[in-house]
Amino acid sequence: MTENRNFKRRVRARAAKTGESYTTARMHLRDAEATGALWQAKSLRLAAVQSAYLDDPRDPAALRHAGEEIRQLIRQAHRAGARVVHFPEGATCFPNKRIMSAIGPRDIGPSDWHRFEWAVLREELDAIRRLARDLSLWTVLGSVHKLTEPHRPHNSLYVISDKGTIATRYDERMLSNTKISFMYTPGTIPLTFEVDGIRFGCALGIECHFPEIFLEYERLNVDCVLFSTSGGALENDLAFAAEVQGHASSNRYWASFAVLAQPGLTAPSGIVAPDGQWATRCVGDGPSLALADIINDPDDPARPWRRRARGGIYDPHIVSDDPRSSSRDMF
Repeated sequence: MTENRNFKRRVRARAAKTGESYTTARMHLRDAEATGALWQAKSLRLAAVQSAYLDDPRDPAALRHAGEEIRQLIRQAHRAGARVVHFPEGATCFPNKRIMSAIGPRDIGPSDWHRFEWAVLREELDAIRRLARDLSLWTVLGSVHKLTEPHRPHNSLYVISDKGTIATRYDERMLSNTKISFMYTPGTIPLTFEVDGIRFGCALGIECHFPEIFLEYERLNVDCVLFSTSGGALENDLAFAAEVQGHASSNRYWASFAVLAQPGLTAPSGIVAPDGQWATRCVGDGPSLALADIINDPDDPARPWRRRARGGIYDPHIVSDDPRSSSRDMF
């Protein structure tokens, strides 16, 4: 009985994932069962990083120090058996709006990106790529991405493959007022990539405030969203972390929360399970990492059901009742 129930769950999950009818999905799974190729759960170890806060891109020594710290954390993640390591927004440098302001620092105006030590950043990124290749470790890293002048740069996440190449890049779409007014060019599209059968989506900055970003990734069949941020601006701001928990729970997927280490300002980095509970969190407010084994569970009925619930299954059950005819029976 249990085996039959689990098979039906797999059929429903496949139908929801592929858009097939229940009958077609059942036929494919029966064929797969006969050939020994059933849809199996996939897993990998993910490391969510909490890295140091650096906000002055004019300082070559500070940029090199940040690069070395990133590489130390990558080595630490590798020793812990991670397959993917996820860094915060601006891990290489999160430029301060007042430092970058052409009319600053007292007033905030358009950023002067000529102040950025781009050559040093490139050297550090190249060293990070080489290490990712040497350790065969996928690395998702927050960094500013330079565009051709006079365009402002993107605020980005580089996805570095285990071969040491930039596999793809996510550019923050929902920029804050300061970012869009004075600092960055917005991105335009979502991003997904796959490692060992686990599909990831990326979000950045303040995008945790926008549920449509996370619902979009549910429709794109991700197993985990990697959300990188510098954290909230208020002391003990827990809203970002709480919102990520909510998105993981409502969409029934894993979520990684990677934040810059700013003591007293933000919740620690960590990884949220599909039930909305923290699977793991960093300890302390300094540079560190949290590890969890991400699992793609084909037997979980909650996610297919929520897709059906969002797809209009309630419409046939809606009734139109004249309130005047029943008002006298309300009490």
